[in-house]
Amino acid sequence: MAELFFRYGAMGCGKTMQLLQVAFNYEERGQKVCVMKPATDTKNGTKLLTRIGPERETNYCFDRRANLYNYIRKNYSDAACILVDEAQFLTPKQADQLMQVAVRLDIPVICYGLRLNFRQEDGGFEGSTRLLQIAHRIDEIKTICDCGRKATLNTRWLNGKLVTDGPDILIDDGTTKIEYRAICANCYFKYKEEK
Repeated sequence: MAELFFRYGAMGCGKTMQLLQVAFNYEERGQKVCVMKPATDTKNGTKLLTRIGPERETNYCFDRRANLYNYIRKNYSDAACILVDEAQFLTPKQADQLMQVAVRLDIPVICYGLRLNFRQEDGGFEGSTRLLQIAHRIDEIKTICDCGRKATLNTRWLNGKLVTDGPDILIDDGTTKIEYRAICANCYFKYKEEK
């Protein structure tokens, strides 16, 4: 039986880069993959972009109403692997549908996403919360803080200042400088005290 994987990490740890590498490895061997992402992630349209250059058009950019099991069964039942970027934006129902793809269609599904939102709440991303509950395998992709320690927390900065409240999804609109950074817990508390 195929498995559902959740590979999570703080922002900037290389999740999308790893997804593209996995897709490349399958396709280099002549195997079909389906690369998907939720349309909630609007910053690059239907493309996946990495900080270091590689990019790729998705095969399917879906909204919150999409039934992923039905879509994959109809269009990608012959795929060797399903790869999902920005998996934190899945609905719990869509996470369950991806589990069905792995179990019922026997296609491995690898989801890449954030575990925590910028408020440091697991429940801030319902897709991640559900994947943590049901995935067969859960792997952390590590990165480092500016100070050199392991970065585990995602933070939001508006015009250079740490913010700890606001909507879950806030993408740069060109009027306010919105930045997201992965930092360690030590730096988080230090910056929070400076607020």
